[in-house]
Amino acid sequence: MTVVEGKVSAEDSAEIEIVARLQAMQVFVKVAESGGFAEAARQLNMSPPAVTRAVALLEEGLGVRLFTRTTRVVRLTEVGQRYFDDCQKILSYVEEADAMASGAYREPKGSLTITASVLFGQMYMMPIMRDYLDLNPQVVGKCLFLDRVTNLVEEGMDVAIRIGHLSDSGLSAIRVGQVRRVICGAPSYFEQHGAPAVPQDLLQHRIVAATSAWTNLEWRFGRQQKVSISVEPQMFCNSNQAVIDAARAGWGLTRVLSYQIGAELNSGALQIVLADYEEEPLPIHVVHPEGRRASAKVRAFVDLAVDRLRANRLFN
Repeated sequence: MTVVEGKVSAEDSAEIEIVARLQAMQVFVKVAESGGFAEAARQLNMSPPAVTRAVALLEEGLGVRLFTRTTRVVRLTEVGQRYFDDCQKILSYVEEADAMASGAYREPKGSLTITASVLFGQMYMMPIMRDYLDLNPQVVGKCLFLDRVTNLVEEGMDVAIRIGHLSDSGLSAIRVGQVRRVICGAPSYFEQHGAPAVPQDLLQHRIVAATSAWTNLEWRFGRQQKVSISVEPQMFCNSNQAVIDAARAGWGLTRVLSYQIGAELNSGALQIVLADYEEEPLPIHVVHPEGRRASAKVRAFVDLAVDRLRANRLFN
């Protein structure tokens, strides 16, 4: 810092002001995210008066009210919401610049969180994650496998595997293959009950269904000429694997995604029926929110996952 006759130079004064403004933005964002000054102070390891003063000085400098305060609730004003969105972007750019300077964009390191549906994650993503961590020992891997769609940004995910058609979310997505919805059963079941020749024949067969996959039990078939069949399962289960086990035991027929029974199809433990009546396949995408600014840890994982999944003949 340059001092002239006991005074701070204009250039250094401007630098100090920029640093102070960024710090005030960080405090403001934390208050908005946590919903209160006291909680923000706790998370920032600051005193509540210091947090209150930082926001007050920010509002004074901007000449606007950023929060509506009551004794119980702190809410963003309309202007505050717009400013909050802009501050998040600015702070993310600062964080990105720090990461690039520290090497995070040159060498994979830090924590990497991935998400996928339960069976897909266990069967296909765990092997990829293990190999990735062997190649990148400075990364800590976290796997969250859930049969629901996660919000990558809000839930802090780095990479997701999505099965199905994507909405326009602004995320980066790389298509790696496709899967089919298939009806399957064990050879022993077909020997005893015969195989359905058309979708309507399913009404004469015993069905086991996963509750997480079927909400209205309308099983749809066909590509050009579409048909819907209202099945009446004799057994429900909230576990896809348990449903597959029941079908493999010859108990009944079920409908699953083709990747879920890859091993059973290869061994002959399960067989697909009504293949000529299947719907269009569902695409598989590797998705991440960082786009071209992806860190080295994300780029390395995405590259490995894309290569491995595209090489799997089950997804072709």
